[in-house]
Amino acid sequence: MKKTNDFGRDSIPLLVLKISIPFMIAQFVNVLYSIVDRIYVGNIPVTGADALAGVGVCAPIVTLLSSFGTLFGIGGSVLFSVRLGAGDEKGARKILANSFTMMMIVSLTLTIVFLLTKEYLLNWFGASEVTFPYADTYMTIYTAGTFFALISMGMNYFITAQGFPLLGMMTTLIGAVINIVLDPVFIFLMDMGVAGAAVATVLAQTSSCTFVLLTLRRKKMQVPLGVVKPELSVGKQIVKIGFSPFLIFATDSIIIIALNAVLQHYGGKEYGDTLVTAATIVQSYMLLITSPMLGITGGSQPLISYNYGANRPDRIRKTFFWVLMLCFCFTSVMFLISRVAPQYFVYIFTDNPEYQELAIWGIQAFTLMIIPLSFQYVIVDGLTALGMTKTSLSLSLIRKSLYFGATCILPLFFSAQTAFYAEPIADGTAACLSCCVFFFVYRKYLRGKGRLKDIRL
Repeated sequence: MKKTNDFGRDSIPLLVLKISIPFMIAQFVNVLYSIVDRIYVGNIPVTGADALAGVGVCAPIVTLLSSFGTLFGIGGSVLFSVRLGAGDEKGARKILANSFTMMMIVSLTLTIVFLLTKEYLLNWFGASEVTFPYADTYMTIYTAGTFFALISMGMNYFITAQGFPLLGMMTTLIGAVINIVLDPVFIFLMDMGVAGAAVATVLAQTSSCTFVLLTLRRKKMQVPLGVVKPELSVGKQIVKIGFSPFLIFATDSIIIIALNAVLQHYGGKEYGDTLVTAATIVQSYMLLITSPMLGITGGSQPLISYNYGANRPDRIRKTFFWVLMLCFCFTSVMFLISRVAPQYFVYIFTDNPEYQELAIWGIQAFTLMIIPLSFQYVIVDGLTALGMTKTSLSLSLIRKSLYFGATCILPLFFSAQTAFYAEPIADGTAACLSCCVFFFVYRKYLRGKGRLKDIRL
């Protein structure tokens, strides 16, 4: 029985399933870090709703910190896979070591910066007098574990890139199980509240980080992990490829900030915290859709990049097709679930009828265009895997700009909660634009125009 996957010769449909499904599950499991925290926090007696809003205010910082993992993880693994496809193992080894070293430096720097500025950031991101203490407690502890979060997330891409998607899935599975077990212990049994949720998350991420590092040092890895002095030329190449997914993730923080701030402002003291709490539940639900989709498209990136390095456009075309089919089927199922059974998800977070009604409506509003969104995800991540970062970044930023604009403008003319419709407006418009752009540039690109000619590692 084969333990690895041959990206250059195995059946494409089978490879897409064998690589993308574990990565999809891994991303889904990874979502449990934040969702499980929010579920337990929302059920804290008396203060649950306010504590949940406080954790929701922290979401932009958590997202922003995670985006640095994609900067070096996706950026490095795409170049890593291209080098392996071209048969350049020495170049692949250099990329892996540089990615790891730079990720360590950046994670320690971010820890210091965010700990020093967290109070200002939380107030800016929509914390009220009531929710600030909960947000501050959670963010202080979570930020202290930035190193483990970034390393486990970023370096996990290199496990999948070497043909071990199941081991990549194990990374997040280990962390999620530990988090689920420890959350009730710290939050309720030890009566630590929000602080307990953050401590459980950091311990879980530490476990995942340890597993990733030990796995990449195993002898069966074609290219084992090493540490080198950062090389500027290699770093520029990694950042150049990784900047697109980094900015895509980072701008998610801006969207969450805008939504929380708008809901808090237009909702006022009477309704603002209620809207933010409902939005936190809705965003948690959306993570169940967007994160597995990112797993499918992100899991396929090493396959696309490998065959790009091997100059196999026929296999790249087949990969795009099957990945799109997988995303389309997944979003179709989630669309139906969102129409008929969102209440079961909401009930997990709160037993307050007002929050329940608002969150159920919010989920159905947010998910109106998730099926077209699958096209956007496949195209953006696929073009990133081909090194066409300017185009993929532009497409993503257009969607984020539409989302941001609609979030700010809709409440000016209607009620505060109409900001929830910003998501489907942006998703539908951006998906149409992405399909048009992809149709015109893809064939030209595969013929060699715009290829990664500047990679000299």
